[in-house]
Amino acid sequence: MIAVPATLLLMIRAWRRNSLTPAGIAVGGVTALIHALHPWSVFFACLVVFFLAGSSVTKVRHDVKARLTVSASGAPGGEGPRTHQQVLATSGVASVLVLLHLVYLKSRAGDGGIEKSCWAWDEDILVPGIIANYAAVAADTFASELGILSKSRPRLITSRTLREVPPGTNGGVTLFGTLAGLLGSFLVALTSALFLPFCRNTRHGSVGSKELALWVAFMTVWGGLGSLLDSFLGGWLQATVVDVRSGKVVEGPGGRKVLVSTGFNTTPEPKADAAGTLHQTSDKRSDDPDIPNHSTAAASRKLESGVAILDNNAVNFLMALMMSVGAILAANWLWSPQLRTVRG
Repeated sequence: MIAVPATLLLMIRAWRRNSLTPAGIAVGGVTALIHALHPWSVFFACLVVFFLAGSSVTKVRHDVKARLTVSASGAPGGEGPRTHQQVLATSGVASVLVLLHLVYLKSRAGDGGIEKSCWAWDEDILVPGIIANYAAVAADTFASELGILSKSRPRLITSRTLREVPPGTNGGVTLFGTLAGLLGSFLVALTSALFLPFCRNTRHGSVGSKELALWVAFMTVWGGLGSLLDSFLGGWLQATVVDVRSGKVVEGPGGRKVLVSTGFNTTPEPKADAAGTLHQTSDKRSDDPDIPNHSTAAASRKLESGVAILDNNAVNFLMALMMSVGAILAANWLWSPQLRTVRG
């Protein structure tokens, strides 16, 4: 099986290039093996394309992107190695759907077994949900990692006036970022069209070049819509915190929340020594690793937009879930298979 050594090579690559944390590599390996269990290579191929393409755009002009934002720890910004939470946020929904589809194929397997099964596109609605997951997260990754390099200032998509916001703001969009997102979803859509084992004849006819082009176009646009949905969700449900002194967005490590205030006294009271002389006490340090340990941390930050309900990982997971379910419902509406796939 090619997928097993390919998974090992991807894990080694992630470790050498510091693309994933150790926990991220472990969870990523399990995710890849789940995809490898499926007899069709399309889902594993989409996962690989998303990982390789996403890792590549993350490294594009990384030194420039690092200067556009700041880390919550006080270091320069820029995306670091991705954590296991980020892996689950982008691939968790697809992994569950892949397992469900495997069960579905086994329940319908004939004498030839599941290895010889093909996709009857007008009867099987789980497949669009899986591909939609990767089209959407790829679009979001491309839009985020390349859109921040846009020469034009991003505009807040949740603002009535579409006001300008600092680069890296949750909900901030640019035309360049939107087009970059479409490129990301196109790569996944094209991969799916190349690797999907289409059945030659279905209730609605055979699959030709026209149908393949429509499939690629639909998944490309659907992925782009997922990126915009992520912007809306991030603009509404995720707090964007800005460093007052530099005007740059403060990023939480691993997609975690960034606090505006530290919750401790930033002005320590003076204490008297044995001679009665008053001395300023040293700053009380925060136990939160996401917050710089100095007394001006709270005063140096402000809320730019959004509400601190979800962190970036939760937003990504919610977006992927909504786009996958939406694609399944859209396929059910278009092809009217009466949810045969789900019912088995």
